[in-house]
Amino acid sequence: MTAGAVVVRGLRVRLERALIVDGIDLDVAVGEWVTVIGPNGAGKSTALRAIGGLLPFEGSVELGGSPVDRLTRRERAKTIATVAQSPVVPPAMRVFDYVLLGRTPYVPPLGRESAADLAAVGEVLGELDLARFAGRRLDTLSGGERQRVFLARALVQGARILLLDEPTSALDIGHQQEVLELVDRLRAERELTVLTTMHDLTTAGEYADRMVLLSAGRVVASGPPATVLTEKNLAEHYRVRVRVIEGEHGPLVVPVRG
Repeated sequence: MTAGAVVVRGLRVRLERALIVDGIDLDVAVGEWVTVIGPNGAGKSTALRAIGGLLPFEGSVELGGSPVDRLTRRERAKTIATVAQSPVVPPAMRVFDYVLLGRTPYVPPLGRESAADLAAVGEVLGELDLARFAGRRLDTLSGGERQRVFLARALVQGARILLLDEPTSALDIGHQQEVLELVDRLRAERELTVLTTMHDLTTAGEYADRMVLLSAGRVVASGPPATVLTEKNLAEHYRVRVRVIEGEHGPLVVPVRG
């Protein structure tokens, strides 16, 4: 396989015997931001979970040159960090304790977190402007604040590949921009590779280096946002009428009434 952060060949995923992802090929270079888009039911989240080693699949997935299905859970967690669309949060958990869970791959069996683990959490909380929330319960934070906490847990894993499933789906437009700007800054500062799914096409096109359009579990378009977000592609696969306008940072997708 070609060297890269993420290399996927012939990915197929079945859920309850139904073929959800049907033969995807995907390459993500080190440091690149690739966003997967597509209508509901296209297989976006399923593909992302399989790439992260969270679902059984056919085909091959390599992360940093290593087959994901040959990595131990600890090795995988040190290589790739996944932020689910709706992470399960234990009741009444404090921010510091939740983020500390990201250090689990580095804690020996039956061991305890080291001073270095605690310091890593403190550093990331400070970097994401979350230190003041360290003792707060997660369920008392706003949506944007919680999303930053989920990112913090992923970052303390020390993984260089981030998988983000709809990271802005529950956020208002201000918090959407805040979270995506944060991801883009961290990508540059930490040399991260980002693979994400998104519904908001205009926002996705502003941040992604490349986009991949899925429809019925297959890749139907791939390339820079301007070549994927076309009126023809969106009409055919989303069944909508839109006008695509050239924007400062990418194509602007504007719905048009029939």
